[in-house]
Amino acid sequence: MKTQGEIESAICDGMARFEQEYMGRGPKDIHAHLIGDLLAVRLRGVLTAAEKHLVTTLSPEKGRDLLKQVRTQLIEVARPALEAMVQDITGSKLRSLHHDISTLTGEEVVIFTLAGAPAFREAAGGRHSRDGAEPNP
Repeated sequence: MKTQGEIESAICDGMARFEQEYMGRGPKDIHAHLIGDLLAVRLRGVLTAAEKHLVTTLSPEKGRDLLKQVRTQLIEVARPALEAMVQDITGSKLRSLHHDISTLTGEEVVIFTLAGAPAFREAAGGRHSRDGAEPNP
């Protein structure tokens, strides 16, 4: 049985692979937080050079809306892969998935609602991140 930190770490690794495979680049950093049956993933630095250019050359609303539509569609197309990854790591089926991205900060948030809280063994430590930062207390 995995610890909460091991689950969060595996989710970070899986989401980074997803970003690399589907978007062409990984995030600059990523954090996953498992809170009961809720799994929150925060990715920073996810915009590609083309996306940044698109957002700055079109009107702010048009560029933002177009980028959000494309990213949302990609998430929906890849949902089965994301669902399988989350279920494999947590042992819980996915109930719902929510996604948003900021065109100003390049931050993306993915929230997974699970059918039940995953079982994990207790271990010392806290949240997991992939940017080398200390865990949250």
